[in-house]
Amino acid sequence: MPRAMAPPPSGEFNIRVIKPFSGTPTHTIEIIGEPNRPSSISIVNTSGGQPGKKVGDIQADDAQELMSLVNQLRGFPTSSASDIYGLDTKLELTTFEIQWENNEEDAVSTEATAENKSTFKDVVESIEALARQKAKKDAAI
Repeated sequence: MPRAMAPPPSGEFNIRVIKPFSGTPTHTIEIIGEPNRPSSISIVNTSGGQPGKKVGDIQADDAQELMSLVNQLRGFPTSSASDIYGLDTKLELTTFEIQWENNEEDAVSTEATAENKSTFKDVVESIEALARQKAKKDAAI
């Protein structure tokens, strides 16, 4: 059964992309913001010889576009036992409208269709591209 998560106050959202799907995270992207306002983005790499963190800002219109993109994942299957999307990536969405993680146990279905996998991949790649473009300032870990 999916864990109960309270929606964030006043429409705040939090989006996290974590690699790998299971085990100790080596790469994390986190976006935190509110509707119609600029959002903050960070990338934390803990693998390799030089762990580091980069931060940046996302304009309000880019954040709105991102929110409409992630809302496509509403109702998608999840599985805590296996990476059903095949990207070795965990995605966590916490918004006022949707609380979803692809590693939750879903009693209904744990099989992802080809269309589900394609949409999931598009969302993750969009978040990663946004992070590469916007998170450029070094920050302390």
